[in-house]
Amino acid sequence: MRIRIVDAFTDRPFSGNPAGVLLLEGGAFPAAERLQEIAAEVNLSETAFAHPLPPGGAADWALRWFTPVAEVDMCGHATLATAHVLHTTGLATGPVRFTARCGILSATAHPDGSLTLDFPTAPLSEEPVPYGLADALGADPVSVHATGEHIGDLLVELRDEATVRALAPDFAALAAHSRRGVIATAAAEDPARGYDYVSRGFFPGVGIDEDPVTGSAHTALAPFWSARLGRDDLTGLQASARSGLVRTALRGERTLLTGAAVTVIDGELLTTF
Repeated sequence: MRIRIVDAFTDRPFSGNPAGVLLLEGGAFPAAERLQEIAAEVNLSETAFAHPLPPGGAADWALRWFTPVAEVDMCGHATLATAHVLHTTGLATGPVRFTARCGILSATAHPDGSLTLDFPTAPLSEEPVPYGLADALGADPVSVHATGEHIGDLLVELRDEATVRALAPDFAALAAHSRRGVIATAAAEDPARGYDYVSRGFFPGVGIDEDPVTGSAHTALAPFWSARLGRDDLTGLQASARSGLVRTALRGERTLLTGAAVTVIDGELLTTF
């Protein structure tokens, strides 16, 4: 079975967020324990597994995502990577619909090679700053918001871009503050650089200290910054070491995430399910 490594939310190899992609034959997933073992072996933020569904239904493919230690409800970059593989291999020519834990998702390819994902918008609710969060993160929050059941993060607004870039969290302490992790964000210091806001994503709760570019986090970042900046179409920079851009478009209960992807490894999984 072929396994691919795809860098998502970038048009250059060795940047953005790498995801494993396995397109399975047949109409069912193997045991979750086996999928988890493969994801642990791949050892990237997420590995996506997808299998085709019968024609005429609400979705074309079933999709699941695993970190090295857990299955997750929602993952943007590995969905983008999966859609990229489907289109570059000719298995899809138009919009692709996926059924996943978080509902029906879709991906649409554009002539320039970029793809747009249609994801549910995260419901934000402001909360008091939890005791110990500032020490764990290494910065004083301006505001804190919960992001709903499918993401399960805390969205933490910080004073400025420089503060976000300089973070060096205590990951063990940070893991106690949310189910999945913490999204730290601030407005761009200079929007003329091509992005409106900056973020970093720390997810020690699912085995990822820092994620390079987190598509799902932008379903929370989009409504947060659209409300503050007064525009529905924005660009976010995730300022990890690998870095990546996510174009966000808030459409009510749905958020569109647009980015590019590039396949960097195409190999064979030498094991059976």
